[in-house]
Amino acid sequence: MTNEADAPPAGRSAAKPPAPAWAIVGLICLAQFMMVLDVAIVNVALPAMESELRLGAEGLQWVVNGYILTFAGFLLLGGRAADLYGRRRTFVAGLAVFAIASLAGGLATTPELLIAARASQGLGAAVVSPATLTILTTAIPAGPARARAIATWGAVGAAGGAAGSLAGGLLTDYLSWRWILLINAPIGAVAIIAALRLLAESRDLGSRRLDLTGAITVTAGLSALEFGVLQTAAHGWGSARALVPMGVGVLLLAVFVLVQARFARAPLMPLRIFRARSVSGAILVSFLLGAAGFAVWYFLSLYMQQVLHYSALQTGLAFLPHTLAIVVASKATPRLMGRIGLRPLLTASALISAAGFAWQATITPESGLLTGIVLPGILITGGMGLSAAPIAMAATAGIAPGEAGLVSGILNSSRQVGGSLGLAALTTLAATHTGTLTSGYALAFWACAALVAAGAVAVLALPRTPGEPA
Repeated sequence: MTNEADAPPAGRSAAKPPAPAWAIVGLICLAQFMMVLDVAIVNVALPAMESELRLGAEGLQWVVNGYILTFAGFLLLGGRAADLYGRRRTFVAGLAVFAIASLAGGLATTPELLIAARASQGLGAAVVSPATLTILTTAIPAGPARARAIATWGAVGAAGGAAGSLAGGLLTDYLSWRWILLINAPIGAVAIIAALRLLAESRDLGSRRLDLTGAITVTAGLSALEFGVLQTAAHGWGSARALVPMGVGVLLLAVFVLVQARFARAPLMPLRIFRARSVSGAILVSFLLGAAGFAVWYFLSLYMQQVLHYSALQTGLAFLPHTLAIVVASKATPRLMGRIGLRPLLTASALISAAGFAWQATITPESGLLTGIVLPGILITGGMGLSAAPIAMAATAGIAPGEAGLVSGILNSSRQVGGSLGLAALTTLAATHTGTLTSGYALAFWACAALVAAGAVAVLALPRTPGEPA
């Protein structure tokens, strides 16, 4: 298959000149920042949402996971759509869905409307996010410039999770929790206008089929599986209310794999892609790190507000060092990869995060800001920041240009699925702990340390890179 820019319409003398690389990188990073930001921005606003809309414990989980599940479930479809129907076209369409859903969520008057809006936001994000990486890899030639662009993209994406906590705190305390959603509408409109002016259209000129059945099956399966996991907190792991939806979820996911392998004419997730060790290894590492990484913002936000009695703004400010650690670590990755290699850097990043989670698990109701939140958080997020760009580069190395969106979608989906299922399981683990709130959160952090340590071991599945020490 060939990856080409669409030809200019008849009657035009020439295509418009390409936009400067810095402008394209800036636009793509803005969009990626918005998508990742909305995974985390609601965390510090959850108490305010619950107070106004009476969401309840399960409703609060679905405000977070409604977004994550549709984001994860439709990332594969979004990545494929970008390759087949045009990256700019898909990017703009996803931004429009995201902005409209954000407006609807900010105006929601019932829990059901808010959760539906969050799920729609996730759908828009699933279309935008994989297009961001493929636009970078097709618009910027291979070499140092692309490596810097991907490192910046990784840094911005990683920082979005941490910055969401600060932005959520500011907006919730000084305006209303509704503004954490409403603010996306004008920003989305600006991004759409910039995309139409800056981006040239490009697409894969092969088959134009999309596997809608696959996207619906995998999303329904993940939703049912997670719903079952969430039921375990109230009813136990052996109850029918937990086992039935989990069984349905596993069955739907098995059907999805069977259809992809045997029956789909244009499979959403061609299983042959996993034969490449670079892809399968990166996906495994991404899944494990995502399972722990999403939980840190959720549990720390609740710990600071429910145990330490911080305000939403104080909670957001306490996350500032986490944000800085991610940005600094992410920007350092190109130089570090050149010196020690991709696999050693990924292993070190996972071990640093694991050490941070183990330290974080020692929290008590009397823990201070510096030793209880800031220093362990810097280790956690600094390690995560070091891993973002290497995982993306490992997954996309050596693949055909026409499959960049597909691999990007699978990689992002693995992280979101890991985060979604990990958050559900860790929340249940913390809730069923018989001790205090703090001891339940500490137990969840110990589990996160184990997951990230497993990610360090999983790095061994990646192939060696040129120049890497034996």
